[in-house]
Amino acid sequence: MRRWLIRFVIFVVVIGGLIGISIPIKTMVEKSQVPKYLTVPVSRGRVETVVNSTGTVKPVRTVSVGAFTSGPIKEVNVDYNSVVKEKEVLAIIDDRLQQASVDAGEAAVASQEADLERVKALLDQARNNEERACKLQAISKDYLSPTEMDQYHFTTLSYEAQYRLGKASIKQAKANLKNQQDQLGYTKIICPADGVVIERKVDPGQTVASSFTTPELFTIGLEMDKHMHIYASVDEADIGMVQTAWEQKHPVRFTVDACADVLFEGHVHQIRLNATTTQNVVTYPVIIETEKPDPRLKPNMTANISFEIEGKDDVLRVPAAALRFIPLPNQVRDEDKHFLEVVPVSSSETAPKRSASEKVEQAKKRQHRHVWVQDGDKLRAIPIMLGLIDTQYAEIMEGDLVEGQTLVIGTESLLAPR
Repeated sequence: MRRWLIRFVIFVVVIGGLIGISIPIKTMVEKSQVPKYLTVPVSRGRVETVVNSTGTVKPVRTVSVGAFTSGPIKEVNVDYNSVVKEKEVLAIIDDRLQQASVDAGEAAVASQEADLERVKALLDQARNNEERACKLQAISKDYLSPTEMDQYHFTTLSYEAQYRLGKASIKQAKANLKNQQDQLGYTKIICPADGVVIERKVDPGQTVASSFTTPELFTIGLEMDKHMHIYASVDEADIGMVQTAWEQKHPVRFTVDACADVLFEGHVHQIRLNATTTQNVVTYPVIIETEKPDPRLKPNMTANISFEIEGKDDVLRVPAAALRFIPLPNQVRDEDKHFLEVVPVSSSETAPKRSASEKVEQAKKRQHRHVWVQDGDKLRAIPIMLGLIDTQYAEIMEGDLVEGQTLVIGTESLLAPR
């Protein structure tokens, strides 16, 4: 009996010990199952909405300088990147053929003028003869016959016609001479305006033929020291925001790969209406102008552009990572699990077609979001309404959040790093 009692006491003590040990172990296991969350604070600062695009740097205007006349290139006075002035001689075409034509034209004019003087002398003589005949006829009507009088009269008329024809021939010869002189002048390739030679396509000795098409000799970029243009293509979904930025005269910032650490600035100069469609994507050309451009900006560089649509300073903002976080259902309080409900997206065949007003209302609701904060071992949802949104932050227009409050953006991995 006594031995049985001792065994019973030992059994009770062992069971009690096991129970005492199991309680803290259970507590430790439960605590170890609570995930450790990654958090970020709600802060104040600047939030700006931008539209990103790419474009090509180009001069405001380029001029293709060609040759109107044919012949071998005699001189080339400029090279790539040469700064040229208006009316400067860029190149000279061998002018021997054109000079010969001018000499022939001058000789033709001189010949016609000499012939006109001869006709003028004959005309004067015919007029004098007719005048003498008329005086004799006035003295005695039988002195000259009507046939002789007609001969004097019509001879005068003939020389008058030859005189007019001679004057017209001189005018035609002078016109031909002017054309030949212009052809001679075209042998000098003249710069049309101040600029920089972007491309040179000829060398001395090369022959240009302008019989059918005008050969292009030089490409000159104008006013590159004053302003440059960037030609961007903006998606139709963003063109409305870019239009607003243009009307409000917001700046446009861009970078180029050649100097990625330099931020350039310009403004929208023009939004063109000649949209292009590529693989069902509609884009509009937007011209950006930058004044007094940096010499490092060169034609045909690729620009990475950001149109500033709207910006606000010192606003309450939430990190974008907090908006993207979606917890697991077992991590959320029961009363907040309805925030995790996702309406399945119907296929295009079965999806109901919404009216225009319904689409507008749906777009407005996209600003209503929610973030998650830790409430004990569970997560609690806080509904918010957003304002401006950029790539890193979103403005908080409404919501039960204060500066410095921590928001959950993820869960730490339970696996130890190797």
